[in-house]
Amino acid sequence: MIIAIVYAIGDFVSQKTKAIFSMLFVSGIIFMIGFWLGIPKTLFEDAVIVKLALALIPILMVHMGTLMRLKDLQEEWKTVVIAFSAIVFAGVALFVIGSPIVGREYAIPAAGPISGGVVATLIMSEAAKSKGLETVLVFLTLLLVLQNFVGLPIASICLSREGHRLRDIYRSGGVSIDGAPLKSEDNSMENNRKWKFIPATPKELQTPFILIMKTMLVGWLAVMVAQLLGGVIDKFVMALIFGIIFYEIGFLEPKILTKANSEGFTLFALLVPIFMNLSKATPSMVISLIVPIALSFAIAVVGIIISSVILSKVFGYSWEMSLAIGVCCLFGFPGTFIVSQEVANAVGETPEEKEFVLTKILPKMLVSGFTTVTIASVFLAGFLVKLI
Repeated sequence: MIIAIVYAIGDFVSQKTKAIFSMLFVSGIIFMIGFWLGIPKTLFEDAVIVKLALALIPILMVHMGTLMRLKDLQEEWKTVVIAFSAIVFAGVALFVIGSPIVGREYAIPAAGPISGGVVATLIMSEAAKSKGLETVLVFLTLLLVLQNFVGLPIASICLSREGHRLRDIYRSGGVSIDGAPLKSEDNSMENNRKWKFIPATPKELQTPFILIMKTMLVGWLAVMVAQLLGGVIDKFVMALIFGIIFYEIGFLEPKILTKANSEGFTLFALLVPIFMNLSKATPSMVISLIVPIALSFAIAVVGIIISSVILSKVFGYSWEMSLAIGVCCLFGFPGTFIVSQEVANAVGETPEEKEFVLTKILPKMLVSGFTTVTIASVFLAGFLVKLI
């Protein structure tokens, strides 16, 4: 109940501010302060929802694959370049500018959580632990806990501006985000599958249980294949890939969890792993490290802004869209998914406008999030860890 109340407050603020203050940002602030004021730090474990949340991640990833057309993903190579460049510039800025300002012992490890999240942070933490740098371990934990509060507001503001621009373009029948003329084709995606050979499930059989079963089956297959490959491809990334493939061949319906009336509850559980880390951020820890934390974020964001603005000119994106792509490394999935939905719902006044805005920003945000959090950040951390 407590978790639901916090989510509801976050959603209320997000709606009232037109997604300028994201639901994730507002909820995160409430949870962190709540833990300080006495909410049990075992809140999420006591709610018996943690294991369910982790189990549902591949399921939602498969659902994500049914939201995008393969044709759209093939066009996102520019997004990959922007995302990679953003974390490289952030790492370079921390190394060159941050080292003399906050100290090398903070600046270099900071690139781990700032560039991507948990795995990159673990790489940096193991190196710091082996050298007995206890303060750096706390510093890294706080960066990981607080990075959403930096990345999400920036992305939300940028996407809100971009969403209004796209909505106006849709109304005027102008050009799309990267200059291509808009088409009058149906945006429902039903008839845009590249490899479809499996007949559609009869509508009378598209029941919640059957749709959920199909989604779970594909998610389970993805996890099994990822394990067989020895983890070369992250199981969540594999689930997204399988979702796209099985949607394209016709096995999965578009927006399958939405059709199964299950998307909302899945997201409810999925946010738990994000907010669990906030129980670690005590007031004394935050106060003692607030200056190096603030400076590290500021320096990294400057690097991301420089890279994103430059590449927006090169690729013909708006600087708002490019910067939103660049800061995805600060929060990743499911933030990329949620903030995109929030913005589309806030700026669109009709279902068609909401659909148009979402289909223009969501693929870019998803690709950027996975590019940075699951791939690029690990490589960057693996390189920088040698410099600690």
